[in-house]
Amino acid sequence: MKNSFRKFLFGDSEIREFVPIAMNGSIREQTILLAGRDQLNVSDSHWLLALDPVVFGFWFTDAELIGKVRQNIAGCTILFCDSLPGGRKEKVASARLSFFDTIEERDGTLFLFSLKESSLFHLDALRTMIMYRKYYRKPNLNWFKFKALTAAHSYPRRVRIISVGKGKDYNIFPMDLLGNIAQQHRFIFGLRHSNRSLPEIIGQGKLVVSEASPEHKTVIYQLGKHHLSNPPLPEKLPFGIIESENYGFYVPDWVDNYKEVTIKKAIDLGSHMLLWGTWDKEKIFRPETAHLYHIHFLQYLHQKRKGINYQIV
Repeated sequence: MKNSFRKFLFGDSEIREFVPIAMNGSIREQTILLAGRDQLNVSDSHWLLALDPVVFGFWFTDAELIGKVRQNIAGCTILFCDSLPGGRKEKVASARLSFFDTIEERDGTLFLFSLKESSLFHLDALRTMIMYRKYYRKPNLNWFKFKALTAAHSYPRRVRIISVGKGKDYNIFPMDLLGNIAQQHRFIFGLRHSNRSLPEIIGQGKLVVSEASPEHKTVIYQLGKHHLSNPPLPEKLPFGIIESENYGFYVPDWVDNYKEVTIKKAIDLGSHMLLWGTWDKEKIFRPETAHLYHIHFLQYLHQKRKGINYQIV
C-alpha cells in the first residue's frame, strides 16, 4: 500500500535528495535575476557558494547591468525556470534575496546575495509538503532550509575535482559549489570551513581545479570523504596521479584537463568560505565529452513528468 501511494503521488522514481546526472552541451534550465523591472538572464553567470545561509554569486561585466543591480540591490529576486518552446519560461522555484557583499574588479563586479525566503513550484503545494514530511524532514533540514536547497539545486550544479598540496600534505576532493568565469580567467569557490584543507589553501593561495567525465562518478564520490578525513598516502590511491605543471599538486590521471588557480581573496560566507582566484593556463589531456552535475530530486521529477529524462549516473 505504501509503495502504491508513493507511486501514485510521485511516480516510480527512486526518491532521493540530489540526483547525479550526466550532461553534454547546454543546460536547458535558465536562471533569471529580477532587479526592479529588469529581467537579467544569469544562467551562465551565477553560482551557489554557501548553504547556511544560502549564498549566490552573480558576475556582471556590462556597466549598465551593474548599475541596474546596484539601483535595486535591496529588492532582487532569483527565478529558476525551464525553457519552453517559443522562448517561454516555466518557473519552478524562486527566492527573495538580501545583499551580502561585492567583489569589484576592473573588468566586472561579483554581487553576493543571501537567500531570505524561497518558494517551490515543481509540484503542487500538497505533494511538496507530503514529500518533505515523509522523506526529507530531519533535525538539520527544516522546511525553510529544504525549500532553499531545493530552489538552489533547481539549476544543475557541475562537479569538479580540487587538488591541494603534494607529498604527505596533499588532498583531492570533489566540489559543486564553484564556478568558472572563463573569459576573465577567474574561478570562484565556496568551500566549507570544516574542510581540512581550507587553512592550507588560504595559506598557500593555490589550488588546482580539474574537469572529469561522469564515468568516474564512483571514485569521485569516494574522494568526497577527504573533505573531513586524511587521504591515504599517494601511492595507496586506487588510481594514478600526475603533478600539475607549476604547483606540482597531485591530479588524478583520468581528468580531462586542469587549471592552476591563484587565490586572490577570501570572504567568510557563514558555513562556507568564498575563494576568489585567477588562472593563466589550462592543461588539456582529452576533449570533454560530458560533465557530472547535481540537481534536486524535485527538479528531476518535474522534468521527468514532462517527458524529459536526464541521464542518471
